[in-house]
Amino acid sequence: MTRENPLWEGVYEDLRRRIEQGVATPDAPSALRPGATVPTEAELCEEHDVSRPVVRQALGRLQQDGLISRGQGRRGRRVRDPRPIAWHLHEFERRGRRDTRTSDDWAAGITEQGRVPRQTVKVSVEAAGTDVASCLEIEPGTMVVHRARIRYVDDVPYQLSHSYFPEDLARDTLLMEQRDVAVPGGILRHIGHPQVSVRDTILIRMPTPAEVTELNIATGVPVGEHRRTGYGEDGTPVRHMITVFAADRHYLVYDLDLT
Repeated sequence: MTRENPLWEGVYEDLRRRIEQGVATPDAPSALRPGATVPTEAELCEEHDVSRPVVRQALGRLQQDGLISRGQGRRGRRVRDPRPIAWHLHEFERRGRRDTRTSDDWAAGITEQGRVPRQTVKVSVEAAGTDVASCLEIEPGTMVVHRARIRYVDDVPYQLSHSYFPEDLARDTLLMEQRDVAVPGGILRHIGHPQVSVRDTILIRMPTPAEVTELNIATGVPVGEHRRTGYGEDGTPVRHMITVFAADRHYLVYDLDLT
């Protein structure tokens, strides 16, 4: 005897088909395009004549597959955009930066790809931990300015970025402002401490529970951790940045001159 498929699989397969159709044939009547709102639990219950637990199981599976966002309560789930962004790390913050007075170099790179960038910023002054202190070549416990950002692409959280600056360098500058700040050439150059070289390290790992929540990461998806230390004209570190990004939403690009 053949076992019948569980009820949730019917809901799941229908929604998955509509999501895939939204990428391949976005104008199809039933298609769910990237960014579209997923039908509510109540709507799906009525459409498929099933109970709410059945619908929630189907939605949970789509979430695990990375096809929809978590949402809040019964509403708010959206179809994810399957296109990863290209992060050109050899261009990011280069000497010919793309900053304007309304967007920084990162946001300019996202806009160039036809996507919509947004950032939230929280600034604090705190004692440097051992790791940050080592990268900035200061004593642990020395005060640093910490600019914590959540970077969004098309209103989906893509990156968590934490920049640390020696407090005596950042004091009374734009780096202390509780907002997304951008100036041509970059803030550090603007305040007289330009970065002239950087050192990158990249780690791939599994996310922490907090990162899963903040980045709305699907089950089983790893994160990348990009660390960049920037050095001033005298070779002294002026900033240490740690960026955590969902691995399924990025690909990293480096063009290196080997001559």
